Amino acid sequence: MGNCCGLRGNFPEILVRSIAESTYGRAKIFEKCSQDVARFYEINPLFRLLGYNMMITGRPKSDEIYAASLERLPGGVNSPVRAFKGFDMTPMIVQKGKGDTIWDVDGNAYIDYCLSWGALILGHAHPAIVTSACEQMQRGSSFGIATPYELFLADKINTYLPSMEKLRFVSSGSEATMSAIRLARGCTGRNTLIKFSGHYHGHSDCLLIQAGSGVTHLPKATSKGIPNSVIQDTVCLPFNDLSTCRSYIRSHPDIAAVILEPVAGNMGVVPAEQEFVCMLREETTACGALLIFDEVITGFRVGLRGAQERYQIKPDLTCLGKVIGGGYPVAAFGGRKEIMDLIAPLGAVYQGGTLSGNPVAMCAGLETLSHVEQEGFYEDLEKKTRLITDPIEHYLERNNVPALLTRIGSMFTLFFGVTEVRGKEDLSQMNEVKFKAFFQYLFERGIYAPPSAYEAWFVSSAHTEENLLYTLDTILTFLKKKDTEIT
Repeated sequence: MGNCCGLRGNFPEILVRSIAESTYGRAKIFEKCSQDVARFYEINPLFRLLGYNMMITGRPKSDEIYAASLERLPGGVNSPVRAFKGFDMTPMIVQKGKGDTIWDVDGNAYIDYCLSWGALILGHAHPAIVTSACEQMQRGSSFGIATPYELFLADKINTYLPSMEKLRFVSSGSEATMSAIRLARGCTGRNTLIKFSGHYHGHSDCLLIQAGSGVTHLPKATSKGIPNSVIQDTVCLPFNDLSTCRSYIRSHPDIAAVILEPVAGNMGVVPAEQEFVCMLREETTACGALLIFDEVITGFRVGLRGAQERYQIKPDLTCLGKVIGGGYPVAAFGGRKEIMDLIAPLGAVYQGGTLSGNPVAMCAGLETLSHVEQEGFYEDLEKKTRLITDPIEHYLERNNVPALLTRIGSMFTLFFGVTEVRGKEDLSQMNEVKFKAFFQYLFERGIYAPPSAYEAWFVSSAHTEENLLYTLDTILTFLKKKDTEIT
């Protein structure tokens, strides 16, 4: 791939489609054909013509910028996971993105499955979002004053997430969860917060206990600089452990709230079990605690009505982010009117923000939701995702490979070294050495996966069948060459 990505667009459509179809059938080809014939498909010259075997070997501009960034930015980045820690390579220094592809500063192209950590459900630089944002910037980019777009987006969200009767916009998922917890404590008059191992709810102090991918390699998965007095009211329980969690809730009447990702996305994609979520709803209702769904990742990603529709559970409070901003820094928290009315200026729970409800971000979010609400959008998105995931699952099962692929909607994770994941405790045998080789193998071939073994991959509506099938082909090739080494 590399700098040859543009070559694909110059080939006749019938040729590209025939190549895609032959690639998609590779699982059967390897079953039915002799070793020599299978090898023919492995080195198919048509793929060479398309530039698919062009290796990305040098990134001098990226090296130069990263070296300079190390002198000015801690770790050379503004969020830890971007640093490629443990991969022995210069991080991605991206210059631009369009559709399903990003380009680094050296001009190398990569099919992107990070998508701003799931936010870009329509892909990079979607024309309608660019237009909407630019039009608003011409009218004014920030006011610190109420605008009509806040109401428009709030109404749209309420249409599909009716549990959010009222909501407040903020600028990040961390801000949304932090504010929702403060509100829950103010509402109940209690202090204790329950979260779950491996669930990441942002970097506010009381939540950095047994969190997700960004803190996996820190001592005890927490952070220095947090006084014990701050976390003494946060209890971390094992995810999907029904009996332990039920017993704890019933024996502790001082619980203010239980917060969870209904589908964990920061220890890899690990969905809550239906019985577990139902238990949490029943027990929090019984004891007067609030149930908070952190749908910063899953909201408008796993479906138009989020994970709460999949589980048929109505939480007391919901946190959103990512997709609702269309690539801009937007998040929100909301819930029942009587709870939300406790927030200032109506109530005594304070929350505020200079850029909350930024008009450019509101317009980008409105434009995004106007696309995802179209009939068949999520069905088509899931079909695209399954072009990759179904054959991989089939291969892993058929060949007894010690690996696991989990998927919900258009987000998925490929775990190496484990065959079942219900919670963070199951990841102790994760083969991170294998993931490192996997990540580097994909990167060199123009595929950008999230740079952590504990993260979710995302597919957008902009991903082309050609690029999805190329990704599938590359992953299967890696597995076929390396599966005997996976332990």
